[in-house]
Amino acid sequence: MHTPPSGEADRTGEAQFTLPSSFLDELNSLEGMQYQMPPDLEAFYDLYAKAHLRYAHTMLGDKKSAKAVVRRLYSHLALNWVVVLKEESPEAYAFALLKQRVETHLRLTGTAPQMVQTASFQQAARATLEAMRGQLQIMESSLGLFTAIASLPARQYDVIVLHYLLGYPSSRIADIMGIKPDTVRSHRRLARERIATKLGLSMTPAADEDKE
Repeated sequence: MHTPPSGEADRTGEAQFTLPSSFLDELNSLEGMQYQMPPDLEAFYDLYAKAHLRYAHTMLGDKKSAKAVVRRLYSHLALNWVVVLKEESPEAYAFALLKQRVETHLRLTGTAPQMVQTASFQQAARATLEAMRGQLQIMESSLGLFTAIASLPARQYDVIVLHYLLGYPSSRIADIMGIKPDTVRSHRRLARERIATKLGLSMTPAADEDKE
């Protein structure tokens, strides 16, 4: 597992997203079983639970629902941790499962994804617009950008949300998604290119951003 720099969570705004202090105790007594959380799972929780909660909240638009999804995610990880550790990347496994749990929650609650995601799309569009204003030479309207972001492939969309909306740098996104920083930068670059193409604009080099 990768370890992000100390103090980075506060800089990226994770501090406002907290889970109950009793949550770890709940995991230690799942279904009334005698269960002691392994230290490496507790460390994993400390590293990624808040990021997972922020992502779920962005997708669902409701913090209570996001917490329920993250609880189910970590309950699954706790019950299957030995198997999860055999995965090539536990981080990638957990992030993929998080996305699956979000989609399941939407189906079970009968909420139309496009309606729930509208708010996050608008936020992401505004954040991306501001960050990419010079590169894409966009002046006022984010309407086209909104549509372009909505149509991005899943991983490119996740990178855009994690970077422009939630404020994570490439290294932290790589940790959360369980991929390499270079892959994150590649997804972001391809997303910008796809957005520029859909908007019919020429994109200037983003050297400073890619050096991050």
